[in-house]
Amino acid sequence: MLPWQSLVGVRAWRRCAWPCHPGVPIGLPFVCSYSADGILPPMSDTAGPAAAAPRATPWVELRSAAFHTFIYQKMMQVASPDAQPGDCVTVYDKHGQLFGHGLYNPRSALTLRMLNFSPQPIDAAFWRETLARAVDLRTRLLGLPAVTDAYRLVHAEGDDLSGLVVDRFADVLSLEVFSLGMWRRLDELLPVLHELVGTQHHRVHVDDRVQEQEAFRTPGSQSPQLPATVNITEHGVRFRVQFDVGHKTGFFCDQRDNRRRFAGMVNDAEVLDLCSYSGGFGLYAKVLGKARAATCVDLDEEAVELARRNANLNQVRVDTVQADAFIYMRQMQMNRRQFDAVVLDPPKLIFGRNDTGGGDRKYADLNRLAAGLVRPGGLLLTCSCSGALAREEFTRLVLAALRQADREAQLLDSAGAAADHPVSPRCPESAYLKALWLRLR
Repeated sequence: MLPWQSLVGVRAWRRCAWPCHPGVPIGLPFVCSYSADGILPPMSDTAGPAAAAPRATPWVELRSAAFHTFIYQKMMQVASPDAQPGDCVTVYDKHGQLFGHGLYNPRSALTLRMLNFSPQPIDAAFWRETLARAVDLRTRLLGLPAVTDAYRLVHAEGDDLSGLVVDRFADVLSLEVFSLGMWRRLDELLPVLHELVGTQHHRVHVDDRVQEQEAFRTPGSQSPQLPATVNITEHGVRFRVQFDVGHKTGFFCDQRDNRRRFAGMVNDAEVLDLCSYSGGFGLYAKVLGKARAATCVDLDEEAVELARRNANLNQVRVDTVQADAFIYMRQMQMNRRQFDAVVLDPPKLIFGRNDTGGGDRKYADLNRLAAGLVRPGGLLLTCSCSGALAREEFTRLVLAALRQADREAQLLDSAGAAADHPVSPRCPESAYLKALWLRLR
């Protein structure tokens, strides 16, 4: 008996039911170094210690391995000398077992973004296969081209492409990049995307906050002859996407299903769309919902102008107001003004798990004020796009705010983003959008 065998006992071949070897199908005979009674060194089929296989470079080794897309600095053990910021690296666990592959940036607190948990190399075939799978979801399974020419084509972690978001707007791909590693691969990815979906133009945006976190600088980029604006259609409602002044990728496709559902509940109603951006909910209310009146409120002057142009594009009248939502709602309460349906869809107010900017208090205050503007029996649709705010916590904040406003409520539904924004089970943070449907008394 070998010395190490006496510690935990001799084991023969067994079936591996652990998640420690993602490249091995569960149920196949496999010698596993993990057991319920301890940890064994790697074994060979001769029951002796196996010689360590050469590592594929560049590589990193983890101190602790979690099957999550995000690996932070404190979870890292060591990196090979040739591993540079932005590299695609082979990832090993602390026992030297292959763990997967990811994009590496030691300058960022989010040091590693996992792309897979298998031996499959990250090569041209991987990128094409992953992008084709993302396109297939939207075009074949969801059938989105039949109802709109604007949809999320790549949803970062939800499509196993952490750090990359791509929206399609007619003939334009609008990209938002969140990682150095993904930014460095755009020259390889963009031609494949254009080929798969038949688009001609693109623009790339990297937020200043992301550039600071990822420690690189870029002014962004765009294809030659990129149009300044493009008109899109969503369930028959027309919008103008204006890239030079647009937020994020230029338009919020995530609320598509909520906009349509909202339109079905506001026939002959007075609607208030707060933080309206380009007027999505207000326009749906008028065009599809046949609302009696719709008021769109936003602090951004350019967004208000865009909402006006979108109303003209649809040949409907929508009242637009440039104002801070807090100030506007307080003024409406002083005037004892109420509406049949109120939408509250503010921008992100919490930016991370350790954010101390008071975003939770802002959500509470916004919802307390909005509740006072809903007529008895009316509808409040309140949303949060802060991924760091859990759905349960957001619900708790909203219900507490309604009690402060002395309003009773029925929670009709708790929804999220449209299906072209899939959620990865390995990254629950990708379920960022929360939408609570409430009937107030």
